[in-house]
Amino acid sequence: MIRKLFSPREATGNGDGTRRDFEIQRIETFSDGVFAFAVTLLIVSLEVPKSFGELLTSMRGFFAFGISFALLVSIWAEQHRFFRKYGMEDGVTIALNGALLFLVLFYTYPLKFLFTLVFKDMIYGAEKSPVSITADQMPLLMMIYALGFICIYTLFFLMYFRAFRKSNDLGLTAVEKFDCKSGMYRELIMVSTGCCSWIIAFLLRKYNSSYAGFVYFLIGPTMSIFYTFRKRKRKHLLPECYIK
Repeated sequence: MIRKLFSPREATGNGDGTRRDFEIQRIETFSDGVFAFAVTLLIVSLEVPKSFGELLTSMRGFFAFGISFALLVSIWAEQHRFFRKYGMEDGVTIALNGALLFLVLFYTYPLKFLFTLVFKDMIYGAEKSPVSITADQMPLLMMIYALGFICIYTLFFLMYFRAFRKSNDLGLTAVEKFDCKSGMYRELIMVSTGCCSWIIAFLLRKYNSSYAGFVYFLIGPTMSIFYTFRKRKRKHLLPECYIK
């Protein structure tokens, strides 16, 4: 059931025509625990180094762990942003969030494997890495990663779509509805990026499918253009006192 959002204890104005900071729900507390467990899985297989050489090897894995950790944090931040804005806990939202958490846990090891593979020479030295993959297997790895990426951000899109459809029940303002649509479009950009990566990995499976990974570098400039465009349109919806 969707919670009542507008009691003083549940929502406060944000100074730009929107409401934020609904009280923490059990679904968020559970989600935080799952994300914490996923981060633990990134390092749980690491044993305490028994020699200085093993210590250096572990420390050289910093970048692989750091990137994997950053990606998990970005997913957590997107989920946190959604619940802070809309405070929904109806059955459909719980189901979508549950599917999201399942994928986060399921893809933790593929994520760790991928970035350990990328930095394997830095971590273990040339041709000394226990992590290996053949040229024939690389396209499948890239497609597996892309599929997980697509599924995660499709779930985010469905969550924002759910919030937009319930906008009248939630009492969203015109600005909040606009922001909700912006959230939907943002997730579609992420989904489209994953689809492009999957297609490139499939088409180049007999050549060099690693090029599929470079598609994700387009997210930054694409989002910059997207936000610039949306911010200009958003200003027209704000009350004049909020426009700087």
